[in-house]
Amino acid sequence: MANTRKNKDYNPNNCPVTHCLNRIGGKWKPLIIYGVSKKCNRFSMLQKALPVISKQMLVNQLRELEEDKILERIIYAEIPPRVEYKVTPYGQSLLPVIDVLQDWGLKDMKKKAKSK
Repeated sequence: MANTRKNKDYNPNNCPVTHCLNRIGGKWKPLIIYGVSKKCNRFSMLQKALPVISKQMLVNQLRELEEDKILERIIYAEIPPRVEYKVTPYGQSLLPVIDVLQDWGLKDMKKKAKSK
């Protein structure tokens, strides 16, 4: 039985922000995209980088990102088989967005640290 995302195409007002969040919203997708872009490109590496994500959630998020053509899954014909992920050219168009989120987060964390 295939999992279907409830909100993937739900955008009653045709809002571009809603469209973007339908693709990369949530707790994990921006972190996964960022990790893969920084050569954290294997399942086990992503699990170590995101220790609180469940195995099933990581599998689901990777599948959705692959389905949306943001990540590409590469299977190497080796024994044992090796699978790596890479950010597609389409997915790379999201990296500046993720960079802005990172910059904002760093500034806000510094501000919060100063106010303590």
